[in-house]
Amino acid sequence: MRNPHGTPIWYEYHAADADRAQAFYERLFGWQVAPSGDVAGMDYRIVSTAGGEGVAGLMPRPHPDATPGWLFYVGVDDVDAAIATAQDAGGTMLMPPVDMDGVGRMALLADPEGRPFYVMRGAMDQPSRAFVTPPYDGPGQMVWNELTAPDQERALAFYARVFGWRHEGGMPMGPLGEYKFVHAGDTCLGATMPVLPDGVPGWLFYAQVDDIDAAVARVVEGGGTVLQGPDPIPHDHFSVVAADPDGARIGFVGTRSA
Repeated sequence: MRNPHGTPIWYEYHAADADRAQAFYERLFGWQVAPSGDVAGMDYRIVSTAGGEGVAGLMPRPHPDATPGWLFYVGVDDVDAAIATAQDAGGTMLMPPVDMDGVGRMALLADPEGRPFYVMRGAMDQPSRAFVTPPYDGPGQMVWNELTAPDQERALAFYARVFGWRHEGGMPMGPLGEYKFVHAGDTCLGATMPVLPDGVPGWLFYAQVDDIDAAVARVVEGGGTVLQGPDPIPHDHFSVVAADPDGARIGFVGTRSA
C-alpha cells in the first residue's frame, strides 16, 4: 500500500479486550475482523468493510497501562527522512523503524504534545482505501481525521513540516475559535480545532455509515455511549462522536433515512 506523501494509509485500534472491541465494532460498522496470521506471537487482526476493503488493524494494547484508542498511519515517501524531520520539529520517536515483508517500513512517532501516530512506506504499489473522500465506496471506510489541539497553529506547523499539510478554508465557531480544514495536496483530510470546554485533545477518526440513527442505536446496544450528536453537517449528513465500551472515542458520519 503506497499512498501519496502525507495521506492516511491505515488505522489501528489498541484494545483493553480485543474480543470485546471486535464485537462492538463489527456490530457498529458492519466490519469483518479476522486474524492476520502475519506476525508470529502477536494477536493482530485485520479489519475490513463488508465490501472487502482493508481499513484497520485491531490488537491488544501494548502494555496494561496503555490507554485504549485509535491511531493512524500516514504514508510518507521516506520513513527515515520523516523521522528526522519530526524530531527536528520537536517530535519524538516511540518505536524505531521496522520492516515487515510484504507490508512496508514503519515507525511510531509522537508530535510535540505527545499525540502518537505512525509513518509508513508501503511495500506494494496499490494504494490503500482505508481513508476515502467522496464519492464513498460504502459504509465502514474512514472519511475524516480531526485533531483537537490546545494550540492549533503549533500543531499544524509540526505536521506541515513532516507531511506538508496546510490549512485551507474552515468554519468559524465564534469565541471558541475556528474549525480549520487540513489538506494534503488536493485532498481534504479533515480539520483541526481548539479544545472546547470539556473537550478532549487528540486525534479523532470518523467512519462512514449508511444511516446515522441506526448507527447511534448500535452504539448503545453494543455497550457504548453517545458523546455528541447527531449534529448536522454539510451535504445533508450528520456526525456523531461516541465512546466504545472501553471509553475510546470514535466518530461516524451518515445521512438520516427517516
